[in-house]
Amino acid sequence: MTTKEEWIEKDLKYVWHPDTQHKQYEGKNYKPALIEKGEGIYVYDIDGNKYIDAVSSWWVNTLGHNVKRLNNALLNQAEKIEHILLADFTHKPAVELAERLVKLAGNPFSKVFYSDDGSTAVEVALKMAYQYWYQKGKPEKKYFVSMTESYHGDTLGSVSVGGIDIYKKIFNPLVFETLKVKAPFCYRCPLNCKQGQCNIECINEVEELFKQKNNEIAAMIVEPLVQGAAGMRMYPAEYLKKLRTLCDKYDILLIDDEVAMAFGRTGKYFAFEHAQIKPDIFCVAKGITAGYIPLAATITTDKIYNAFYDDFSTLKTFYHGHSFTGNPLACAVAVENLKIMEEEKIIEKLQPKIEYLKKSLKIFESLEHAGDIRQTGMIGAVEMVKDKKTKEPYAFEERMGHRVFLEAMKRGAILRPIGNVIYFMPPLIITEAQIDELLKIAYDSIKTVTEKF
Repeated sequence: MTTKEEWIEKDLKYVWHPDTQHKQYEGKNYKPALIEKGEGIYVYDIDGNKYIDAVSSWWVNTLGHNVKRLNNALLNQAEKIEHILLADFTHKPAVELAERLVKLAGNPFSKVFYSDDGSTAVEVALKMAYQYWYQKGKPEKKYFVSMTESYHGDTLGSVSVGGIDIYKKIFNPLVFETLKVKAPFCYRCPLNCKQGQCNIECINEVEELFKQKNNEIAAMIVEPLVQGAAGMRMYPAEYLKKLRTLCDKYDILLIDDEVAMAFGRTGKYFAFEHAQIKPDIFCVAKGITAGYIPLAATITTDKIYNAFYDDFSTLKTFYHGHSFTGNPLACAVAVENLKIMEEEKIIEKLQPKIEYLKKSLKIFESLEHAGDIRQTGMIGAVEMVKDKKTKEPYAFEERMGHRVFLEAMKRGAILRPIGNVIYFMPPLIITEAQIDELLKIAYDSIKTVTEKF
């Protein structure tokens, strides 16, 4: 029988982990945790230790682990057809899911283009936006605008519109040129405005750029309300509302990257609902299958679709596709996920929990090195700093977030950090008592690490 140590040894021999410097495992007790099963908001390692999945296994798990209805949906579909190409063929789960997504998003959305994950959904959106303008007789509209410190995926197109050096800098010779505007990060406002007491002056930079280059800009792409990989940086919905107005004024498409935020994370199905706007194109993935199987979708309007609708000989077809586009297993699980959310009123039940999380996060204000405590919907974050007054950050090399992660693992929670930011994005089914349990572990872990360092 293979022991835990042998499994870990084989892992380190054969598996190359994402976003991981494997040298950190050399000669140390710290090794990858070998997870055996999950139930609700918890996962269990091979030794039976229980951990709160506080980051929803990279933001994908919305309804908890081992959901019987989702298990059955997967098994039932597997007994019918596991996969069929989606060019010249279709299947019921793909049709039903597309209909549900369009109805959830509301007018003017009408078309769903399937892909495999968040990065590919963004690639689809970028290509779709450029080809739209090309086929409208405006090939000069080829630039994309995005925010500094943005993250839209790891494929080269999505890296191009990203803005985080750690993911992008080395690949600069390979990516296409984009235009950047400063992100509206309230805690470290680029204009030194006081948080909650501004008129969204940071949007002025966007308008200046649009004024100068609107004839060359195809679209602006944004992460709505929360820049996830930048450290759960949050900004007000009013920014999105003003951005929609500017895109309309200067004839620029708005692409909304909802990959991380859709399906309840912000307290609504889609984050753009908070601003009461509609983008031209938006991308979803992660929570679409509640974390069961990779699936993504790029959702758009007849305005965009009709620019591709023509005689075959005109070559206006959108020549883009993946082998597993619209996979029946994934679509069946996604349909069941949306049925559960509707029938069990998941979004409605979130509202008191959102208020509870907001109130409960105040405990971190007493910590000497908790510089900013922020929250949007069911997402909370604590940014650790050396000095609260100056907002001086801990150095990258000090790995303060990683130290807190290791401490929290000892106490029973997975708090995989983003730099110096400890964040909470648990499954939406978490209870108030479990929120208390999670935040106590986080509080004690941050306090222990920052006081020791």
